[in-house]
Amino acid sequence: MEAAHKKEAGKTAFAEYDYSNFYYGAGDDPLNLLKPFSEWYAEALPNGYYLYSEPLQTAPTTRVTVKNRKNGKLVDLLNLASYNYLGISYRPEVKQAAIAAIEKYGLGASGSPILSGTLDIHKELEDSVASFKDKEAAILFPTGYSANVGFISALMRAGDSILLDQYSHASIVDGAILAKSKTTFFRHNNPMDLERKLLKCTGKKLVVVEGVYSMDGDVCALPEIVEVAKRHGARILIDEAHSTFLFGQNGRGVAEHFGLDKEVDFHLGTFSKSLGGQGGFVCGSKDLIDYVNAFGRSRFFSCNLAPMIAAGLKAGLEIAENEPELRAKLWSNVAYMRRRFAEEGIDIGKSTSQVMPVLINNDARVFAVAEKIQDRGLYLQPVTYPAVPKHKSRLRISISAAHTEAELEFATQTIGSVLREEGIIQ
Repeated sequence: MEAAHKKEAGKTAFAEYDYSNFYYGAGDDPLNLLKPFSEWYAEALPNGYYLYSEPLQTAPTTRVTVKNRKNGKLVDLLNLASYNYLGISYRPEVKQAAIAAIEKYGLGASGSPILSGTLDIHKELEDSVASFKDKEAAILFPTGYSANVGFISALMRAGDSILLDQYSHASIVDGAILAKSKTTFFRHNNPMDLERKLLKCTGKKLVVVEGVYSMDGDVCALPEIVEVAKRHGARILIDEAHSTFLFGQNGRGVAEHFGLDKEVDFHLGTFSKSLGGQGGFVCGSKDLIDYVNAFGRSRFFSCNLAPMIAAGLKAGLEIAENEPELRAKLWSNVAYMRRRFAEEGIDIGKSTSQVMPVLINNDARVFAVAEKIQDRGLYLQPVTYPAVPKHKSRLRISISAAHTEAELEFATQTIGSVLREEGIIQ
């Protein structure tokens, strides 16, 4: 009886708290933060948090072998969680390019890009990216996160104004913090609110948006935002992490999709999504890239990308450019899932992209839903605060060009059956 009571009490504590409750701690010792968090996490882990960081034993293909952290078993699951939108990361030509590079260069760059860490393969990749994006120049960063942090803080200063969509990625927010600029958030995808905020700004102004918002899957209202920003003399940065290589006639991103490639001042993207690798980049004029090379601290003081990664990315970029049918297949899969989810009554919010949130809107309950879905064969994690606002929890689906219609149908039926059992849909 006592053991059962403790178990039930643990579930209650798990449901009532999340990471935000352990951000501050009492006393003068920084380590005072650890004990209350550890006590809570000991209950949270078996009640759902074990679904995070489960080690994959295979490449991120449409089927993966996962080690369940709760029971230690290996399970074969249909993968709906990977950013590998075009299925490029495990293509033979990508792997062979990486193998050849490691034979030639060894494991890593072993130096900052400013000093000894720039190899010819890095310059070749930068040139390829600039050509693909139809820009004068491009510069590489170790990660997409460091690209936002490094670029924003390289360009903006204390006293300047940075205006961010309220759903901006953490890397954008952290870049603004490092810049020490006055940072203002405008309502998500709301040009009218952006204009209200811009009216209060003076001096240098930067508006930052994302091509596709990674938690909701909706596309930036770029035409209206560009119009407002230009009217107030603000420069525009678009982070195309989840849209480069996917949107637009040539796959250059949402800016190309809307015909605003030349109107947007700064273009930023990642290699870890559609190309299935690692790293970030910024494209623009040669003068801009030279300046970022000098002042981008997250690049300047980091080791450069591993040469094998750069070589694999270059091969992946060639695939993305030469096989537009991959994008066509992706959008066909997206259309199929949107139709089937609508038929099943599954709420995916305002998503119009390959990112689809299955909205649960219950921060504690989402873990039980996710656990049941995984038990029935899907690799799909819950997303809660701080990745999304409190009480906006969801399961986030990533569609790939590599998914078959049969796999997508299995996923739809599995998710639908669980949501009906849980009373979330009728």
